[in-house]
Amino acid sequence: MRYTLKDYQEDAVADVLANLRDAREAWHSDRPRPSAFSLTATTGAGKTVMAAVAIEALFDGHPDYDFEADPGAVVLWFTDDPSLNEQTRFKLMEAADKISHSRLVVIENSFNQEKLEPGKVYFLNRQKLSKNAMLVRGAPDADPDDTQQSLQYLPPPDNRAQTMWDILRNTIEDPTLTLYLVLDEAHRGMKRQTKKDTEEKSTIVQRLVNGANGVPPVPVVWGISATVERFDEAMEKSAGRVKYPNVVVDPARVQESGLLKDDIRLDFPAEAGVFDTSLLRRATRLLKESTDLWRQYTEAQDEEAVTPLMVVQMPNKPSEDDLRNVFESIYDEWPELEADAVANVFGEHADIEVGSYTARYIYPQMVQDQAHIRVLLAKDAISTGWDCPRAEVFVSFRNAKDVTYITQLLGRMVRTPLARRIPGNDLLNSVVCVLPKFDENTATEVARAMTGDSRHDNLGSGGGEGRRVLTAPVDMTVNPAISDAVWDAFDALPSHTLPRKAAKAVSRLTSLAQALSRDGLRKGALAEAYGELCKELDALCKRYPEKLKAAEKNVQEISGITRTVGVGDGAVADEQTFTEAADDRAIAADYAVAGRLLGRELAKRYADHLADPDDDDTLLDAHITVAAIGKMETLGTAPVVERLEREADKLARKWFDKYRVAIKDLSDERRAVYADIKGMSPDPQRVEPQRPHIRAENTQDEKGNALATRPLHLMSDENGQFPVASLNQWEINVLDAELGRDDCLAWYRNPSRASDDALAVAWRDEAGNWRRMCPDFLFFHGNENDVKVSIVDPHGHHLGDSLGKLRGLAAFAEEYGQSFHRIEAVAKLDDDTLRVLDLQDETVRDAVKSAADAKSLYHGHAATDY
Repeated sequence: MRYTLKDYQEDAVADVLANLRDAREAWHSDRPRPSAFSLTATTGAGKTVMAAVAIEALFDGHPDYDFEADPGAVVLWFTDDPSLNEQTRFKLMEAADKISHSRLVVIENSFNQEKLEPGKVYFLNRQKLSKNAMLVRGAPDADPDDTQQSLQYLPPPDNRAQTMWDILRNTIEDPTLTLYLVLDEAHRGMKRQTKKDTEEKSTIVQRLVNGANGVPPVPVVWGISATVERFDEAMEKSAGRVKYPNVVVDPARVQESGLLKDDIRLDFPAEAGVFDTSLLRRATRLLKESTDLWRQYTEAQDEEAVTPLMVVQMPNKPSEDDLRNVFESIYDEWPELEADAVANVFGEHADIEVGSYTARYIYPQMVQDQAHIRVLLAKDAISTGWDCPRAEVFVSFRNAKDVTYITQLLGRMVRTPLARRIPGNDLLNSVVCVLPKFDENTATEVARAMTGDSRHDNLGSGGGEGRRVLTAPVDMTVNPAISDAVWDAFDALPSHTLPRKAAKAVSRLTSLAQALSRDGLRKGALAEAYGELCKELDALCKRYPEKLKAAEKNVQEISGITRTVGVGDGAVADEQTFTEAADDRAIAADYAVAGRLLGRELAKRYADHLADPDDDDTLLDAHITVAAIGKMETLGTAPVVERLEREADKLARKWFDKYRVAIKDLSDERRAVYADIKGMSPDPQRVEPQRPHIRAENTQDEKGNALATRPLHLMSDENGQFPVASLNQWEINVLDAELGRDDCLAWYRNPSRASDDALAVAWRDEAGNWRRMCPDFLFFHGNENDVKVSIVDPHGHHLGDSLGKLRGLAAFAEEYGQSFHRIEAVAKLDDDTLRVLDLQDETVRDAVKSAADAKSLYHGHAATDY
């Protein structure tokens, strides 16, 4: 795998592989049963990357997930869009280093072989299975009303021996093969079943899934989509098919990962009139500004350039005057723009020529890599399956009837260009949407859907906790009134990483060693890390010599039982045990098991460590020892993995502490790598928040009225003020009370999302899953020589997550209380009284741990009046 997976991606892959393992066993059991499940994740979550890891594991196994390869695995990737298939094929090649080009096969009309081959991914689109398509011509069809039945029984063209349906049947019926059908965009092709539908012919997808005309049902169906309700309904109605638990990725974890834009900026007319060209000029100006900002950032970070793109969505039938207005508005505002900078993805697949202007046609999946294209004219071609992370500005000339369509399209444009959040820069973490034909109500509907409001977002638009929609933003910068002493105190604050459910300390250590070596911070770190782990294995062998010897014997011998059965009555007349020497294949199998437990690379390095480099015969003995260590673990006679994990965690912590300052001096990109590695732990790890650089905030309410502001925020407008739009009245009361203290130096409205410039606290929800919350306020009191930092978090006690977050904040206070003056949680009671829990107080923390609900805490003796 060429990519380092995000934590939620690793968890999802583990669940997908568990389903695939069960599905394979169900199909190859004494009573074969087809099965199905889905992977559901918001747009931009990296579903194809997750699928690439799972497919690699199907073909070659994966030790990190303890997953054995399926030697008969055949993957059929199915969509209703050829261009989407092509884009997926390129993504798989880009992501999966073990899946070569030759293993990714596009099924064209000329495809002709008896069955699909194991170890390959085949791409097929729905149109190639339509009634009269070349691949299926000659196959009987179930529809008696087909007006072109005359083609159904004609011989297949080009002397083809069998149709595509024959090929699928041969593949499914081969007992050595397992056909895994991946339905990409699985909600498409799955019609909701009504009484009328049941009387009609099934769709091609349903025929493929359920079997028809002599073709058995597909053994394993894996649906992938942002919304899979229709897929689930269809699978539940599929007779005899086992339904495994769906793998559902939490949108909040996707948003937190930094793969998606945090903010969506909406521009729309505040009054009646025709403003198309005026707002298009504004959008073009914003594209120019975005270009300059990205150039400054990437040059300062010495990173590959980001070339922003503007997408202009036209009506279905734009007139020549419409197109001319678009061209003139863009080039009048940006005369330096190259002549070939505008392209189109219209369904006509033709170049557009209007006067002296030209917009060449380009396939949607090619836009991302064609950096000379700065403006893309579109209609419907990029609503599904299209990826273009450099799309930074969106303009729509569609009216309010297309709100859901616009929402879906925007969901395809919220990916971050560098696949990570830009630390402390809200401007570069946003996408701009200019909507000339949208009124305020329409824009509000789009905003609700894009922030993940479940009442409006049924399209998997990518909204998640922490995303904001800004309609009148101002970009705040560092407040010059704030002293260096306050910023120094901010820099030293502790924050939490988000723990990983399936974290392995050995993988964390080796990833850290690779990073340190790459950045020149510790040369030879990887060899050193493996050397320390080999020493631990040496110590383990010395500690358990007898158990190791017994395990080695177990590896070298195969035990069996011989039973003699009477011919007449079938009774067992005799039973004897026997042993045989294990051959090389049996030893290799045990060695492979050890490799899955220890990690392939560690198993290989320890074998090399044991073997004599000048004596090849000693390598077999070394493999036997490694296999025996694996046996000791699987038999429970020695804590092998536990000891390795403990040693790896100890060394990783030591190196993180030693190179903490050096890592801070690296580029944003490299710091993000270390942050991901540090988070590869089952427990929260300490990190420090990074300073914000640009902070975007709304400055007007929905009616256009200016919002109230307060001074002394770390970030401010040109007047030293910060708007308090996101606060309710009692939160403002808390803010004013703290600002009214005589020794108040500054305050910070902690971002609501766990971004790099936020202080985050890990907590567990009711299901035991780790989450991160960001307390509302940080206050800085004292003087320049003694800055004291306090956390004050107004949080409603009635909310379902209140107690879980309180417990997380209490645990944080117990661990890091010495870094803060106060850590307080505030709630408003029904009589408007403000009550506070002082989490620096041990007795209060104990009360939080034992409480049944948050409300009783604020009403009880643990709380005091604020």
